[in-house]
Amino acid sequence: MTSRLIWALPALLATLAIGPWAGAASASDSAATQTYLQANYALVRTGVSHLKQSETAIAKLVAQVRSECPLAAASSPQDAQSTELSNEVIGAMVINGARLDLPAIHSFLAKVAHLSWSGATVNRAIHDYVSELRKTSKLSTPAVCSDVRGWAASGFKTLTPATVSFDSVFTLNWVSLGELPHGLSAFENAPQRALAQKTVRLEEKIAETEANAVERWGEIMNELELNP
Repeated sequence: MTSRLIWALPALLATLAIGPWAGAASASDSAATQTYLQANYALVRTGVSHLKQSETAIAKLVAQVRSECPLAAASSPQDAQSTELSNEVIGAMVINGARLDLPAIHSFLAKVAHLSWSGATVNRAIHDYVSELRKTSKLSTPAVCSDVRGWAASGFKTLTPATVSFDSVFTLNWVSLGELPHGLSAFENAPQRALAQKTVRLEEKIAETEANAVERWGEIMNELELNP
């Protein structure tokens, strides 16, 4: 679980646009960058403010599995299907942990979805991130115990439709809070660059919490006796 960190580019890149349209393009890019950086910072700051609650929510998921379905995958094989269920466990942790962040996510999406830049790479990266975050924010917490039991009931031959449906969205679209794509710095002025650096420091706190959550994932997998 990793945070998206900004890559510094030479400030010279920001001056490469030439021609009679360069001033207008620069102004448009600068305005989009300002809006995006402010919205992204607000999103990441909210995520950081909820880190303790997120850890508590994930701990409750561990306790739920321990209480409701210990050893539900006992004697199960380690194969592609067990990997999908492992991904479902990760998804349940992510969604439970981010529940309090949903209002901030929705606000972020509303503010940045319409933005565009003259740089195709930045444009694509941000629009992809918006699409991925929107899709994951619509997911409900999967019923891990029910889905693992369903797999076991099939003799470990068939995943439940719920697992297949959930994984088809989560696995392809899972992203961390905060995105500062490669190349965005080419459009930043000095104050915007300072804001981006503040955001990176907050993203690092989120990344640290996500790394620590790997231990919780291991606890759930052990309780289920599920091999990734």
